Amino acid sequence: MSNISDIIELFIKELLEDASNQSVEIQRNELANYFKCSPSQINYVLTTRFSIDRGYIVESRRGGGGCIRIAQMDIEKDRYIEGLFSEIGESINKLKAVQIIELLFQRGIIKDREKEIMKAAISDRSIQSPFNIKNEVRANILKSMMLVVYRNKKDF
Repeated sequence: MSNISDIIELFIKELLEDASNQSVEIQRNELANYFKCSPSQINYVLTTRFSIDRGYIVESRRGGGGCIRIAQMDIEKDRYIEGLFSEIGESINKLKAVQIIELLFQRGIIKDREKEIMKAAISDRSIQSPFNIKNEVRANILKSMMLVVYRNKKDF
């Protein structure tokens, strides 16, 4: 059985799919009541599952019930790649790198085989270097792979 975070994430993603403009507004307390959980659980899901590196923008408004707007990013490929490169920066840990690879897969930019190859390439086992530079090496490898994908995808 799925945990409550997975269920909340799925619920919000279904709301986004049904939305005509790829954005939804929710109220944290109402959603918490619906799922019989604390509002902090909703915050956790929004923070961990709906971040920029996963392709979402979350805006929180205070007052009037605490409305939260969640929007799926839909930007042209150059700006999208630029945003991902900015997110990667000069250094990236394995978890965040895997999240970006998963995002590329979910968006249909890479196929399952490419996803698995990219994950293998950025794994700690593949990067045999001192710990203090592993994340820099990982960032360079991920950026290089993304550039190859970007150049070879006409409909990206």
